[in-house]
Formats: sequence, structure tokens, C-alpha cells
Amino acid sequence: MLSYNEITSGKIILYNDEPCEVLSSWVFRKQQRKPVNQTKLRGLKSGKTLEITFHQPDKAEEADLETREVTFIYSRNGEYWFMDPKNPRDRFPLGESVIGSRGIYLKENTTVEAIVFEDEIMSLKLPIKMNLTVTEAPPNIKGNTAQGGNKSVTLETGAKVLTPMFIEEGEIITVNTETGEYISRAPQQ
Repeated sequence: MLSYNEITSGKIILYNDEPCEVLSSWVFRKQQRKPVNQTKLRGLKSGKTLEITFHQPDKAEEADLETREVTFIYSRNGEYWFMDPKNPRDRFPLGESVIGSRGIYLKENTTVEAIVFEDEIMSLKLPIKMNLTVTEAPPNIKGNTAQGGNKSVTLETGAKVLTPMFIEEGEIITVNTETGEYISRAPQQ
């Protein structure tokens, strides 16, 4: 059990029998009252965001989650197909509601961690940095780079990312999957 001030960002707690990820927390004192923890929770099943205030006597149970590795195979019509890396015959689909907006960074044969609660996959944990190939990039125009401008490129997964002007088609770049931002050129192998 977590006391009110131990409910911090990144933890996953049970709230109304649903596992919820704590997106933000702020412990403060309202005027001369007792301190409270104002939190923003995202339900892993429902996807709804809730703003909940925990008071001093409140406690929350930490969710009992497991992680297991799954390998992404392909996506079609809003379904993302995965397999168990130890048993390739064990294939299953996950909907966009489970994958979330970061599904645009999944490329074939990528192994990711699935967060499991009561034998049901709640969400996926992608690597923070992924190397992806640029498939479309507009050409540089002389004089465009004086201010260090950016351009929008398309990656092999279909995701669009803003990159510096010098990035060209066919290059491999590192992207932050949490923010969707360009980080750097990937090291050459």
C-alpha cells in the first residue's frame, strides 16, 4: 500500500479496480489545511484520464503487473499483430487503443515489452530511442539552412518527424518514441 505522498509519476496503482498509470503528481498545502496530493491518472484499460486528489489518510494499492516480451509482426486495418518470441505460432492481435499513439514507431520484427495485468495486455513499453530509416525527404534548397531550419521526413513505419535540413532519404536516424522528436543520426555500422 502506498500512502498519499508516495503516489508519484510513473507508478501504476489500482483505482476503482482498474490499473492506472500516474501521469503527474503534486503534493501541496491549501492555505492552512493539511497537505494533499493532486494527481493525474490514466486508466490502462479504459484509456480515460482522471484528476484525483489524495488526502493524508488515503492509501492506494500498487498494481501487480507482469511484463513479457512480444515481437511485432505487422499491422493491418487498425490491428497490430504480435507473436511470442519463444513460440512463433502463438500469434495475437492488439487494437490501437492498447498500442496508443506510439504504434507508428513499430517496425517489423521489433521485440517490445508488454505490460500484463490479470492475463490481459494493458499496454506496450517501446524502447525510448529507436533507429528508423528515412524513406522520403524533401531536397535541401540552397539558402534554407542559414537559420538551422527543419523539414518533415517520412520514416519506414510511415511516421513523420521534423529533422534538420541535412537529413536525406536512405539515412538511418534515432527518434525518441515518447516525444516523437529527432535525436541524431544513427551510428554507422
